[in-house]
Amino acid sequence: MASTLDQKATFKDGKTECEKMYVVLSSPVGRIEISGCETGVHEIKLQGNAVSQNGTAEALVSCEVCEAPDEMAEPMKQCAAWLQAYFCEPWMIKKIQMPPFHHPLLEKASFTREVLWTLLRDVNFGEAVSYKQLADLAGNSKAARAVGGAMRSNPVPIIIPCHRVICSSGQTGNYSGGSHLKEWLLSYEKLQKEKLAY
Repeated sequence: MASTLDQKATFKDGKTECEKMYVVLSSPVGRIEISGCETGVHEIKLQGNAVSQNGTAEALVSCEVCEAPDEMAEPMKQCAAWLQAYFCEPWMIKKIQMPPFHHPLLEKASFTREVLWTLLRDVNFGEAVSYKQLADLAGNSKAARAVGGAMRSNPVPIIIPCHRVICSSGQTGNYSGGSHLKEWLLSYEKLQKEKLAY
C-alpha cells in the first residue's frame, strides 16, 4: 500500500520538489486525506460523506489513521495528531504542536495568506466571525468578497478554520466540504466549548 501513498510532487513555481506522501484519517466528518512531505503539510481534503444532512454533533466522535506510509514524515504525524485531538480531545489542541505547512499559498506574501493567518491566530475554537469582520481583522475592511475567495482557496481546512467564517446575516455560507459539513463543525465546536465551560 505504501507505494500508492508516496509520490514526487512539484509545485507550480517549479522550485520545490519533494517526496509527497498521503495519510488518510477516518473521522466523524468522513475520510480526511492529508498530503505533505518532510517539510510540511501540503493540503487537507475533506470528503464530508459521513455527515448526514441532519447529523448532530453529539454523536460519539473518534478519529483514526486508516492509511499511512510505513515511514511517516514528522509534519504528517503532527497533523494527524492535531486532527485526532480536534475531534477526540479538543481541549488539547492549544497544547499540541501545529504541523508546519508547505504550500505556496501559505508561504508567499499575499492578502489571502494574511487573511488565513489572521483567521488561524484570532478566531478561536467555538467562535465565528463574519467575512466583513475577518476583512477588518486582516486590515482591509472593504475586502469581504476577497475574504470569501481566501476561504475557498484554504489548503488546510479545519486547522485553518475557514468553517468559522459565516455571513453577516448569520447564515453559514458556502464551504468546500458542503454546507452540512460546515454546520456540523460549527455545532460540534459550540457543543464542546459549552462542555469545557462547566
